[in-house]
Amino acid sequence: MPRRKPKKAAPARKRPESTAELRKALARRTKAELVDVVLELAQADRGVLRQLTARFNVPAAPDQLVAATHQAIADATDFDEREINHNFDYDYEAYGEVKRNLGRLIDSGQLRLAMPLALELMKQGSYQVEMSDEGMMTEDIEDCLSVVIKAMQKGDLPADERRAWSTAMRANDRVGFIATQQLESLSNR
Repeated sequence: MPRRKPKKAAPARKRPESTAELRKALARRTKAELVDVVLELAQADRGVLRQLTARFNVPAAPDQLVAATHQAIADATDFDEREINHNFDYDYEAYGEVKRNLGRLIDSGQLRLAMPLALELMKQGSYQVEMSDEGMMTEDIEDCLSVVIKAMQKGDLPADERRAWSTAMRANDRVGFIATQQLESLSNR
């Protein structure tokens, strides 16, 4: 299943010198102008926003992380319904954002905020897998979910809460095989 990959730059010897001219034009601008342009680009393109946020490790409050994770889940699991049962493209960078944000929530002591986000990812991601031809995004989904599952294994949540969440996760799995062993071991713990 193809992932949406950024277009690769042409080799240096074949690349037009447009970046050299752009560099000169940018060098003549003030820092404030450059910051404004970068922010405009980030507001216009969530992919650019994700890249900048990750690259500069921008701190965010838990409510901002939750909102950003909801959006990243929507972006990651989006697909064109006209391409059902085909190898459609998907946004693997958005899956990276989901994983990063879940980790940031957990690192800040907000496991309970990460739990419903993982449920949402399971529901939307397993639907995407179900509608695809080969389900190649399964590994990306499991990679994101493993952050929450590991935190729950190490955490001090009551056993009944852990089991209830694990049961809900398996109930939201439309294909019946996403992170099954990890979730079962969490229930039996």
